[in-house]
Amino acid sequence: MAALPDDWSTRHSVLANARRTAALINALSGTGDREPQPKPAAEAVAVAEVLREYGESEPIEIAPDDVVRMRVAALLLREVFAAEDVDAAAAALNRLLAEQTGPLRLTSHGGSTPWHPHLDSHDDAPWDEWFLTSSCLALTVLLWDHQRPPGGLCASPACRNVYITSGPGPARRYCSRRCATRERVAAHRRGQRATDTKSGSGSGSGSGSGNS
Repeated sequence: MAALPDDWSTRHSVLANARRTAALINALSGTGDREPQPKPAAEAVAVAEVLREYGESEPIEIAPDDVVRMRVAALLLREVFAAEDVDAAAAALNRLLAEQTGPLRLTSHGGSTPWHPHLDSHDDAPWDEWFLTSSCLALTVLLWDHQRPPGGLCASPACRNVYITSGPGPARRYCSRRCATRERVAAHRRGQRATDTKSGSGSGSGSGSGNS
């Protein structure tokens, strides 16, 4: 087997693969603050950048047709992130595993990587098949390991992004600090307006009343 970078296991861990899944879904189907939806050619560049960020080997060649098919996969995977509880997330994953993936197999990509599991049909499977099957595998292991949904949808009405839930602490509601801060500021302003309105409506109460 060829010499491997020391950080291969870190870059290709279950959590890293799950985070790559979320990043790809957001690049393909989550508009976030982007309007309108980018064209497939522009999305192909964004998808390739995500893959490079998460350690995919060069050359990375994503065609517009690949993007169209990967977007279909992204929409299927969003169902897992939209699940309200662990049972619903497991049911969504079971459907995908039954309908969209192949049998579990081990591969070393011809000796260029450590042995690791795949659910796609072969090492040269199309991008959309690889994306969907590798994502199902990572999300399944996260759900199994933590016994809770592996991710969620951002609670900000202005954002459609997904995120991965991991680690201890309270459950996340937002995909990023930016969205969380924006919603806190919006809630504060709504509360301030409500207080100002209430104060204004009560300021004239009792005026004009006389002694009987």
